[in-house]
Amino acid sequence: METITREKAFELLKKYNKDPFHIQHGLTVEAVMRWYANELGYGDDTEYWGIVGLLHDIDFELYPEEHCLKAPELLKEAGVGEDVIHAVCSHGYGITVGCGATINVEPEHEMEKVLFAADELTGLIWAAALMRPSKSTKDMELKSLKKKYKSKGFAAGCSREVIERGAAQLGWELEKLLDMTLKAMAASEDTINAEMEKESL
Repeated sequence: METITREKAFELLKKYNKDPFHIQHGLTVEAVMRWYANELGYGDDTEYWGIVGLLHDIDFELYPEEHCLKAPELLKEAGVGEDVIHAVCSHGYGITVGCGATINVEPEHEMEKVLFAADELTGLIWAAALMRPSKSTKDMELKSLKKKYKSKGFAAGCSREVIERGAAQLGWELEKLLDMTLKAMAASEDTINAEMEKESL
């Protein structure tokens, strides 16, 4: 499996993404993917799952209208393998982007299905955490997250339809996806905060 190192992947993310929000999202999805790899029995591929998570939005900041369409070009240029490129593009499956094109790269491997399901959800969980006095996921309970999820006005930009489609692709109940992704984010929050702090120095 041809891939790049985590260090090079992070440099690549920062080459095309300058907004701290996008860098933090990349780090969050990386950490969540690593957690899921261990949890679902893919411990040997933890690094690989993480790199896919880190790079999944590589083209979003510069080319929001061509999200998932521009990514292959940027990744190929950096020598990233086809497997990572397929995984990155698959998280946009069935979604129409700004230029009117619909992404038709289907998630095949369980890792790609996890990325599709968890990516959108991390945004919603993070928004819910910021509403809390602690501004943290670590003391958030599942019932509190479910309440926010059901409130249509809350984090309206996070598509429930995409999250539910993701759970269905995995063959999971929505509650399982919410619970596991919340645990993944709570487990990795300190690491991400430390990395973001390092970046801002």
